[in-house]
Amino acid sequence: MPTYEEADSLPGVLQRLRTSEPDVDVLVVDDASPDGTGELAEQVAATDPGVHVMHRSGKAGLGVAYRAGFAWGLERGYDVLVEMDADGSHLPEELGSLVEAARTADLVIGSRWVAGGSVVNWPWYRRLISRGGTLYARVALGLPVHDATAGFRAFRADTLRRIDVAGVASQGYCFQIDMTRRVHEAGLRVVEVPVTFVERELGTSKMSSSIVREALWRVTVWGLARLVPGHRRRARRIAPGHGETPAPGRGLGSSSDVGREPR
Repeated sequence: MPTYEEADSLPGVLQRLRTSEPDVDVLVVDDASPDGTGELAEQVAATDPGVHVMHRSGKAGLGVAYRAGFAWGLERGYDVLVEMDADGSHLPEELGSLVEAARTADLVIGSRWVAGGSVVNWPWYRRLISRGGTLYARVALGLPVHDATAGFRAFRADTLRRIDVAGVASQGYCFQIDMTRRVHEAGLRVVEVPVTFVERELGTSKMSSSIVREALWRVTVWGLARLVPGHRRRARRIAPGHGETPAPGRGLGSSSDVGREPR
């Protein structure tokens, strides 16, 4: 859960998450928020052994925070690692559906644009950017997903090990597209489950024109690379749902199977 100036929303989101999914551990990756978000996270962690905090030296971008969080989780042996925002836009109560789907999928996307998914309190231009970005990625990169920019996701640990997360330089929306592209090109199984995305009520959005520009030019470069003769693409397998019978077990590291590290 990457944070930067989320002091207004983080405590409530953590409380809801720990209530709805008490067996799930949480790592807050704070980029030296000047509003004290990191300190608030430490206060929660002091009384809740399922909450951990990573303090970074400054605001380095969403992609860097995610890479650091993934590395932390892989080092500690978690089976499934989930991305979610700290501003309340990703409902903690829906986390269970992503974890459930990850029993039989390599990447699970919490999708706003599949049947059953929705957005709440979004202006028309945000809808246009989100849907337009996914449409462009679908056409340019051949990604058969409905929500390529979604930030509510569950990755199996083996998936992250196979796609060279350390080599992902993208930020913002583009980070999500890049990760989807890598999983897809590795021939791994992707499913989308419907979620409700709620526009934040507290704090300010991190959305900016530079995020959109980065996604546009990177996707264009990747798309052009696919047209180069000899460009190798691995076999792919994408599934629209998760109707297989889940294997036993939760699949997400919990306090009972992960060694504790001092904060």
